[in-house]
Amino acid sequence: MAIPKHLLFALLLGSGFAAGPAAAASPMSCPDLADAVQVAACPTEAELRYTFMGFCGDSARLYGGDILACSSFESYREAKNIALWESADGSFSGYLSCNVAPAAIHGSKAVRMHAERKGSLSRLICDYDNDHRLVHRTKAACRVEAEDCSGGACRASCD
Repeated sequence: MAIPKHLLFALLLGSGFAAGPAAAASPMSCPDLADAVQVAACPTEAELRYTFMGFCGDSARLYGGDILACSSFESYREAKNIALWESADGSFSGYLSCNVAPAAIHGSKAVRMHAERKGSLSRLICDYDNDHRLVHRTKAACRVEAEDCSGGACRASCD
């Protein structure tokens, strides 16, 4: 027996509305870095030297003059030798240091979750040991229900 097209359309449309708000208010927790993936390559030594000259050279005044990063090439390399990483589902992302081995990044555990709101944008921030951080950005308002991640219990809801 075939389902009439208008009935099929109504069912699909109705299920979309029913799933929308429930999905938006679902609880979120910090993703496991063991499953995170590096989505951008680390800069090469030549790229770092080139951008150091631009960022810290004659044009430094255009970038606000970052005194700490520009004190030496080693300081600049420490600050700018980063690559974009994402959680397995792509909902969290962050720039993590290329000076740290991927195995050490994958082994880092979540420590704390907190939320910030700036204008119409909310940031749900997951801090990990070894100074790693992944962020989920959304226009929904987020509320952290459990901030401490040491027992794996940190969670938030965004609606």
